[in-house]
Amino acid sequence: MPRYVAFLRGVSPLNCKMPALKGAFEAAGFTQVRTLLSSGNVAFDARSGSEAAIERRAEAAMRDALGRHFQAIVRSASHLHELLANDLLTPLGVPAEAKRVVTFARHDLVARLPLPLATDGAAVMCAVGREAYSAYLPGAEGPVFMKLIEKAFGNEVTTRTWATVARCARA
Repeated sequence: MPRYVAFLRGVSPLNCKMPALKGAFEAAGFTQVRTLLSSGNVAFDARSGSEAAIERRAEAAMRDALGRHFQAIVRSASHLHELLANDLLTPLGVPAEAKRVVTFARHDLVARLPLPLATDGAAVMCAVGREAYSAYLPGAEGPVFMKLIEKAFGNEVTTRTWATVARCARA
């Protein structure tokens, strides 16, 4: 059975307990369910189907079991492995000390502003298909890259660090 990862928008330990989230996915019929990092990452097996159908099923299950709606953006684990292996950020000259970030969307991303878009040590470097690639240098200003991502693509997206994507791909 194929392995998938759901990246959930807006989940935190304050608004969703991971055992309840895992139970919601199991109630939807997903198997080998595993939550990661208490921030809305769920790895699971599902019968082959479109990612859109899996997203709808996950969202309905969370609504029924948790009484809350969290947007689910689903990718196959194999797609995540390819994304990591292709590493579009290194050829773009991202500094070694920068934090790498991937933004996921349900549909192909079309930037509202020309890319790269940069400010205060953060840059949205490029968008390819349903993912955008960013990097930032941690600083006193906080996560300024999030403001850039929202400016570039709106808020119907969810973002994870490169390390989180790698961990989810292996889960």
